[in-house]
Amino acid sequence: MIKRSIISVTCLIACVSSQTAQAQFDAQGRRINEYRVITTAVPFLGISPDARSAAIGDAGSALSADQNSVFWNPGKLATVKKDIGGSVSITPWLKGLGVNDVYLGYLSGFYKINKQSAVGLGFTYFNLGSIQMTDQSGQNIGTLNPNEFSVCPTYSRILSKTLSLGVGIKYFHSNLSGSYSSAGDATRARPANSVAVDLGMFYNKEISLGGNPAQFAFGLTLTNMGPKISYTDDNVRNFIPSTLRFGPALTVELDPYNKVTFTFDVAKTLVPTPKKYDSLNVVDEPWIGGMVKSLYDAPDGISEKLQEIMIGGGVEYWYDNQFAVRGGYFYENTFKGNRKYFTAGVGIRYQTFGLDFAYLLPVQSNHPLAETLRFSLLFDLDLPKKEESITDKASGPGAE
Repeated sequence: MIKRSIISVTCLIACVSSQTAQAQFDAQGRRINEYRVITTAVPFLGISPDARSAAIGDAGSALSADQNSVFWNPGKLATVKKDIGGSVSITPWLKGLGVNDVYLGYLSGFYKINKQSAVGLGFTYFNLGSIQMTDQSGQNIGTLNPNEFSVCPTYSRILSKTLSLGVGIKYFHSNLSGSYSSAGDATRARPANSVAVDLGMFYNKEISLGGNPAQFAFGLTLTNMGPKISYTDDNVRNFIPSTLRFGPALTVELDPYNKVTFTFDVAKTLVPTPKKYDSLNVVDEPWIGGMVKSLYDAPDGISEKLQEIMIGGGVEYWYDNQFAVRGGYFYENTFKGNRKYFTAGVGIRYQTFGLDFAYLLPVQSNHPLAETLRFSLLFDLDLPKKEESITDKASGPGAE
């Protein structure tokens, strides 16, 4: 029953990244439409962790740099204004299904080395609550507390006035079924451990729009690029959620107190399209070749490839850089996961601290992501400068 238990847990986690559509059948029981949803192992790596971007339709690749740039785009981290900062975010998950013990936690921070470069660190923890495990005969064999986490140190550097790049090396651990083998099942289950790479590019240029100062930004990322992983010793491996994401952002200062940002992201999971509907996307392709093949190959050709594109975006309004109102929309094709929801949120900044809140409102009733809330607590500050001026030195102890 190990394989069945792992599949059950993985299907639960798949609700994190998509609501799996159900196939339709005619009166004779023949399949009318085939839903080839791209599912992966460790889908928690792709969940929006912070309340700011979550409130703008899960778009963040080109937003101004902040504490959560480690997740959204390591390339923009070096453009952050403050010297040091951090954030803690919490997301109760699957509240729409009546689940009370599943949540996502995220810690992130950055340190500005100098004007051109910065380092950051992101830590994600996903707790899946308690799951009752049974053997082949249905007998209780204990309670499982599956959980996953990732750690991602990041380096970012400004290359010119408009361009910066960044890279993150991510280690992740996924324990869905513990380490055991049940009687009558030769397959041994085990946690999965692996690494992945995040790459990010950020372009930012000051412009003028209608006589008002403005900034145009563009972000491009390749995230979670890494080998396939397995939860058993039978060499059956699954892709992780490697993702291509890009999008623009336009910020306009209406006056000294008011500014507004428009942004959207286009995303594509770089995982091959399954040939038939299945709960797990087990495709016999190497991970690098699979990433490339995911861009052009599908059973229904280019039309199906276009269905796999996800779009999210929205608007962020700031008053005096202290109070923000946000709203957005996220779209995923019905045949590829059927996530369609509006997002909204607010943000407050006071001195060195900030608080963000986001709420998800699905278009479809009884959606597993209904009632999803996110909270983020942030801080950032400038450190005292080490350099002393000549005047300060001359007036110090021992000066004549």
